Amino acid sequence: MTDVNPSPIRAVLYDFDGTLADSTDLIMRCYRHTMGAHLDAVPPDEEWLSGFGKTLETQINRFARSPEEAAAMLETYRAFQDQHFDTLLRPFPGAVETVAELERRGVALAIVTSRYRRSTLVGMDICGITRHFDVIVTPEDVSNPKPHPDPVHFALDKLGVSAGEALFVGDSPHDMAAGRAAGTRTAAALWGPFPREVLLAERPDALLHRQEDVLALIE
Repeated sequence: MTDVNPSPIRAVLYDFDGTLADSTDLIMRCYRHTMGAHLDAVPPDEEWLSGFGKTLETQINRFARSPEEAAAMLETYRAFQDQHFDTLLRPFPGAVETVAELERRGVALAIVTSRYRRSTLVGMDICGITRHFDVIVTPEDVSNPKPHPDPVHFALDKLGVSAGEALFVGDSPHDMAAGRAAGTRTAAALWGPFPREVLLAERPDALLHRQEDVLALIE
């Protein structure tokens, strides 16, 4: 951590996709199916990957040629996702055990995600982590989603902790930017889809090589 005399961490705020949930394959299949159904050609995967961590609407709007097409693409994406959630989404190794241990130690927990609430709750149930989180912040809760700090501030208010007492764990540069702007410490999950150098550019306070590394940061 970069603080000279940091306050003890009383809360850990987690991103969901790519951080707790191994959902990259699911997301990319949804993307390819949707683009193939609505466009003449499927853009390279890198174009969708670069926007990981932003809302689905923001992503879709980059490719749709009209509001009507955007709405149709959203419907296609969500229908395909609903069909494959159970088979393509899973928790990362160690995720369930780590959040359970954080809860056992009395650390407050929150999810701060760009995924919308309905699918977030379904995904959390599939991953077996729902019972550990009392606070779940999705784009419906704020005016400005990540990388804006609004979702982080909202979660801190709900948890009743200050930014200086919180750690934000995420796998995308948007997570790091949101946490830093809100005043939390940040930890970059290196098992997500973003290259290490992209995360380092956002100056995270810590790098995580495995889920359990979070535990050492709160001791």
